[in-house]
Amino acid sequence: MDLGPVNICEEMTILHGGFLLAEQLFHPKALTELKKSDWERVGQPIVEALREISSATACSQPFAWKKKALIIIWAKVLQPCPVTPSDADTRWQEDVFFSVGNMIPTINHTVLFELLKSLEASGLFIQLLMALPTTICRAELERFLEHMSVDTSSKDVAFFLSVWWEMMKHKGNQQDPLLTQFRTMAHKYLSSSDEFCHPPKRFKSDPDVCPTMPLLAMLLTGLKQIQNRILCPGMKCCALANLADMLTVFALMEDDPQEVSATVYLDKLATVISVWNSDTQNPYHQQALAEKVKEAERDISLTSVAKLPSETIFIGFEFMCTLLREWGEELQAMLTSSQGTNYDSFRLCDSLTSFSQNLKLYLDSTSLSKEERQVVSELAECVGDFLRKTTRVLKNKGFEKDITASIAMAIIEQKMDRHMEMCYIFASEKKWAFSDEWLACLVNNRALFREPDLVLKLLETVMEVTMTDRAVPESQIRQVISLILECYADLSLPDKNKVLSGTLLSWGRKGLSEKLLAYLDRFQEDLNTTFNQLAQSASEQGLAKAVASVARLVILHPEITVKKMCSMAVVNLGTHKFLAQILTAFPALRFTEEQGPDPSATFVVSCLKETVWTKFSTPKEEKQFLELLGCLMNPVKPQGIPVAALLEPDEVLKEFVLPFLMLDVKEVDLSLKIFIQTLEANACLEEYWLQACSPFPLIFSLCQLLDCFSKYWQLPKEKRCLSLDGKDLVTRVLEILCDIILANAETFSPDTWIKSLSWLHRKLEQLDWTVRLRMKNLFEGHFKCEVPATLFEICKLSEDEWTSQAHPGYGPGTGLLAWMECCYISSSISEQMLSLLVVDVGNPEEVRLFSKGFLVVLVQVMPWCSPQEWQYLYQLTRRLLEKQLLHVPYSLEYIQFVPLLNLKPFAQELQLSVLFLRAFQFLCSQSCCNWLPMEGWSHVVRLLCNSLTNLLDSVRSIQSVGPWAQEQDLTQETLFFYTQVFCHVLHIMAMLHQEVCEPLYVLALEILTCYETLSKANPSGSSLLQKVNEQRFLKSIAENISPEERRQTLLQKISNF
Repeated sequence: MDLGPVNICEEMTILHGGFLLAEQLFHPKALTELKKSDWERVGQPIVEALREISSATACSQPFAWKKKALIIIWAKVLQPCPVTPSDADTRWQEDVFFSVGNMIPTINHTVLFELLKSLEASGLFIQLLMALPTTICRAELERFLEHMSVDTSSKDVAFFLSVWWEMMKHKGNQQDPLLTQFRTMAHKYLSSSDEFCHPPKRFKSDPDVCPTMPLLAMLLTGLKQIQNRILCPGMKCCALANLADMLTVFALMEDDPQEVSATVYLDKLATVISVWNSDTQNPYHQQALAEKVKEAERDISLTSVAKLPSETIFIGFEFMCTLLREWGEELQAMLTSSQGTNYDSFRLCDSLTSFSQNLKLYLDSTSLSKEERQVVSELAECVGDFLRKTTRVLKNKGFEKDITASIAMAIIEQKMDRHMEMCYIFASEKKWAFSDEWLACLVNNRALFREPDLVLKLLETVMEVTMTDRAVPESQIRQVISLILECYADLSLPDKNKVLSGTLLSWGRKGLSEKLLAYLDRFQEDLNTTFNQLAQSASEQGLAKAVASVARLVILHPEITVKKMCSMAVVNLGTHKFLAQILTAFPALRFTEEQGPDPSATFVVSCLKETVWTKFSTPKEEKQFLELLGCLMNPVKPQGIPVAALLEPDEVLKEFVLPFLMLDVKEVDLSLKIFIQTLEANACLEEYWLQACSPFPLIFSLCQLLDCFSKYWQLPKEKRCLSLDGKDLVTRVLEILCDIILANAETFSPDTWIKSLSWLHRKLEQLDWTVRLRMKNLFEGHFKCEVPATLFEICKLSEDEWTSQAHPGYGPGTGLLAWMECCYISSSISEQMLSLLVVDVGNPEEVRLFSKGFLVVLVQVMPWCSPQEWQYLYQLTRRLLEKQLLHVPYSLEYIQFVPLLNLKPFAQELQLSVLFLRAFQFLCSQSCCNWLPMEGWSHVVRLLCNSLTNLLDSVRSIQSVGPWAQEQDLTQETLFFYTQVFCHVLHIMAMLHQEVCEPLYVLALEILTCYETLSKANPSGSSLLQKVNEQRFLKSIAENISPEERRQTLLQKISNF
């Protein structure tokens, strides 16, 4: 049968036959004259035809066909008779019910109402009634009530009460096309008929009132009409329950009542269905559980969008009071008897209990007149008295409650109202878990459990059940775990993170393996396979797939997974960025373990510390770790995958920097690099995150580290874990840190700022004075620069900015030492010191004494200089030579013949080379040669090589593009310079231990290469004799070098000129 268009079909033929039989039975009268008393004799063929149709279509949709048949019959009742032939033609074209309606003889409302009653189709009656236009709806209900009030039988009463109850439960179905067609055609009938032009006299039409309210008022009036025909106790229970529910829902309850919890809802369903199961007379007793649940849901979910008029409410109150007085004793006797509890008696007590509670609230919260308050008070007393005599007995009658699980699962299976809430109860109830029914429900409805909270609830349930003494087959546990993990795998990445977060909070770093390890035997195999694939396909193209693979592993065992990724990110070259992107896709990993090894550290930090930190075997691993931290703090955002930082900058400083800022800690170098990276990468953050790290104590820690460098070479080797190159790292960190603090000074209150500066200034008094001078910018405007008093002897220092202080070790004649120690702090202080220096250029003796003192101080300072500090001194020396404040006499020790050359362009470079030679002669002299350990000599050699490399670069620049090069060819002068520097380098090599000479040896080879390249590029620059002489001279110098391998290499190189 086609349930769509209303057309002629086999079922309609059967229905047509039923009406023909009924017509024959009623002959010679027409069915339009049928009265209520005639139905028993005439109506049976129609009822049997409908039952036959329903039975034949039972395997498909019997209820839908019954609805269609009743719509056709009702439409036939409502159809106006065609007036003219053209009228009939129009109906054939426009009225979808006209053709099928013509198969049914003309009938009256009696046929319709009696058929509905015989079929016990109260629900369908209300559905169709409420689909009608308001005017027709009220008129049809009026006819129904008139029909019920005539010759009222017990069946009439039962049907009336059922219709009333269905009216209250009705929620409408706007999507039903049959009902829509029915309503549309009824509208057309309304416009073409005078029958519906005026509403029934019993009520006044109000278009603003909810359509249900007048209908309920009419039903209340109908109840009064048939009151004396309600004879059996069951019907009396039903009538009172209906009245109590109507007044509770449509009069007393709030406009938007709070929905009961899912647990209470389920318990109510279980109670109702339990009563039905024990009540053999109930129409739902034999129904399947799913049908019972659907109907019970309607019974317990009465709602209202409007309120009954006040007049109707008080009529209802007074009528209830009257009925309770009339029927009370009889009903109390029935309820306290030994009869089993049926649904009508249960509903009565349940409805009256709810009514009583809401009536008390109504009495307390509503403004009532004296008369109204008296009515309500009397009713409350009457209801309360009835309940006191019956509810105690009702409570003692046990109901079947072990069906709760089956009900919840039926709701889930059928996806009924609140089925998702049932999923939460299903996932949480340990008693239900692992039953065959429970397992089947989970398998069949796994799609509903693809929510993070449900996945967590299921995991929690499985965890708890497996830890009890319940005998659950291992295969079932594995199956359930597999199903849950499938649901988890189908979640979005943000939802997976919710599950991971809950897993970590509940079971810690071991995740599901904490209690389910015995059922995860493939975990290690999956782990190895996944990470082998990650190592082979570390690219953004495979990122989404990699994240999905890791998502499964990380929930099973977060600790092993994250540690494996940390280790792989450091050891496998080039994988750190890819793995960091995967890790940052799981912000849930950023959690703090209350019971972990380090309660203050987050999980990822703990994994990094336990797996790779302090365990690096190569500088490359350190570099990858450094970059990994950067990616975890400031993740690269790949397309389509949400990521979030797993490390905060303050956390990185506290865990990987602060504990290691000591010269004797081997991680100090890497910690400083981490420090710089963290400061630079997060300098632009809106929030002043450094405040959480106690910035001033942090500065003091760095200053303490700097102070250790003033005694660097006096410390034993094992105490020197950071080279002097690392001193530049420390000063760089300090510089950035102070800049950030100054930029955020307004985040401190003025009082806190002053106190913090004062605290730091006091703490720095115990350190070397140069350390405090490095804080010049920070202290500016608050404290003067404190320097040794001897500095004032050679500088014009302003007393507004500078102050002298006695320092041990800075006696008379140490002013120049203090001055040079100021100069290597920074380029700005160096410039300031140079401008304040008091040396009379016009006084040769003063310049000579300054130059001698400068050389001595340079030798004293050089071994303790970092590369950057030495660079500052190198630049300072150039400036002194430019200003002619420094005199460096050039000796003839490496000149065979006085060259007829213009050496003025290279004067400064030659002087610097000689100065370095003199400094090393001084340093290697008897009085100084024991100052330094072997590492110290290696350090000063590196500083020298850096400066000489700078000289070579400078000379090449002068020779090729400098202003002098525009005027003359400087080839001979440049070759002369290379010769001199080569000799100076070999001279220095001869004075040093051979173990430290490798950088100088490499530099000597570079100088020879420069000489050879320039000489061959300008063959006309010197005569053959001159070239031979220079070659012989260079060889004579190289002959003094040892060991043999170096000497032979140098000689071979010279021979190739």
